[in-house]
Amino acid sequence: MEKTTAEIRTKQIYRVTLLGMFVNMALFVFKLVAGLIGRSGAMIADAVHSASDFATDIVVLAFVRISAKPRDDDHHWGHGKYETLATLIIGVALFAVGVEILLDSAEKISAVVNGEVLPRPGAIAIVAAALSIVAKELLYRYTIRVGKQTESPSVVANAWHHRSDALSSIGALLGIGAAYFLGEKWRIADPIAAIVVSALIIKVSLDLCRKALEELLEKSLPREVEEEILSIVTVNPKVQKPHNLRTRRIGSDIAIEVHIRVEGTMTVFESHEISREIEQSLRKRFGERTAVAIHIEPLK
Repeated sequence: MEKTTAEIRTKQIYRVTLLGMFVNMALFVFKLVAGLIGRSGAMIADAVHSASDFATDIVVLAFVRISAKPRDDDHHWGHGKYETLATLIIGVALFAVGVEILLDSAEKISAVVNGEVLPRPGAIAIVAAALSIVAKELLYRYTIRVGKQTESPSVVANAWHHRSDALSSIGALLGIGAAYFLGEKWRIADPIAAIVVSALIIKVSLDLCRKALEELLEKSLPREVEEEILSIVTVNPKVQKPHNLRTRRIGSDIAIEVHIRVEGTMTVFESHEISREIEQSLRKRFGERTAVAIHIEPLK
């Protein structure tokens, strides 16, 4: 039996997320061991970040399965908003990780200012940071490509979580490298770099949360998308004066409601055919699961 677009989409999302789970789990174990053996607080924090990536992978898998369910009696518009909820959860998780790194780094800087000498990290921590940067950047690029292809906000959000881990590892590498090669006075570079990285993570998390909240609060689609919708609606010259256009996003799908006017003498069958053609055109452009509602009015 030939697979539907929705089934292919779900399979792509599962494949990339499962790969991410495997990589995140492997990196978490390796970085935690490297941080403990190499006496690097930055690497241990980076390991915790990888563990948070692993947790959000589980969130994506759970919610994508739910969002892929067809419409039912309790969800007339489908289950797409569950994917939006997953995006919000990932954004909140990112924010928590960013704040945690920020506070921990600030505490270390305060300790150095008060005369404490941070321990010299081991070379294994440098190797772990470099490996993490390469692995997570490659994983980010693969995940963001799949997220855009499938138009999945939660997969795109998860991709940015991978990128945040790569940025975190860059900060860890710079700090660990300075502390390892440049002596005691440079060991403060580790928490300073971590603060910069935490600021980037927090910014990404706030952007993800904003987009998810806008969708949950029924924000309309961008103006340029609505203009494209109206251009599709009015391709048929018999359609006049489209109005009351209402749009919104439901996870990776969209919903469109619009009123159109046709000649009052037109038969019900002919007006129905015009409506059906518009629906087919909109679904061809925006996806087969696009919800379309067209109200027909007579020209006065």
